[in-house]
Amino acid sequence: MADHHDTGHPSAEEAAPVARIDSTVPHSARVWNWLLGGKDNYPVDRAAGEAYVAAFPGILDIARHDRAFLGRAVRHLVGEEGIRQLLDIGTGLPTMDNTHEVAQRTAPESRIVYVDNDPLVLTHAHALLTSTPEGHTDYIEEDLRNPAEILRKASATLDLGRPVAVMLLGIAHFVHDHDEIRSVLRTLMEGLPSGSFLVMTHATMDPELLGAQAQEAQSKAQEGIRERGATGLAFRTREQVTALFEGLEILEPGVVSMAHWRIEETSFGLPEPVAGYGVVGRKP
Repeated sequence: MADHHDTGHPSAEEAAPVARIDSTVPHSARVWNWLLGGKDNYPVDRAAGEAYVAAFPGILDIARHDRAFLGRAVRHLVGEEGIRQLLDIGTGLPTMDNTHEVAQRTAPESRIVYVDNDPLVLTHAHALLTSTPEGHTDYIEEDLRNPAEILRKASATLDLGRPVAVMLLGIAHFVHDHDEIRSVLRTLMEGLPSGSFLVMTHATMDPELLGAQAQEAQSKAQEGIRERGATGLAFRTREQVTALFEGLEILEPGVVSMAHWRIEETSFGLPEPVAGYGVVGRKP
């Protein structure tokens, strides 16, 4: 691991609002961490995750492919599109191959800002603040629903006059109101210059990606997670996800299962599609 690049901020431990962490109710970031094999979660999160997997085993493949999509998208943006600034909103808890690690492997000078509203993520932010000496990473605690404030705070690290890739992996579906998420995305992208990108993974119930039996299982799993006090998802169709990229140029291969976005076919063919879209769009 590269040496920590000093951000001038207090350490995560010093800044951590530990008192605000509620370990009695499952939190999506911690449940996702458990699904990815992480250890930064509480018994209530593990119980919620186990119940979800029991009802809908496909969630494990979705979690794995979501993480793999992140790697492919970042490698493309940094390696092929020349992006050197990334704004990762809904960061979640640190796992393997975080955004800055993937980006700085290709371009050590890359600058990354992470954004999350879960106090537990802040307590682990030191793992996200490692950086190459040439680059920079920062972490801000903010909610996706406050896009103007996110841009204001991010401008301390990122040059918003130069292209930025906005990463929204597995987060937009927590904003249930369609008009609200469209407004959030519009504010984010209007605040960034031509050549910026929007990168998204999003849950869906579309029948071409999820059969009737699996749809029923996913619905049952969602009922269970809501009954435990966690936030459920807003499943959007391919058409609705495409509409979130209005005004942007969607890169090939378009709005597809995240498992199939720019993946290399092997002798075994392509992996089975999973019920989540992966999309990358460029601001003209």
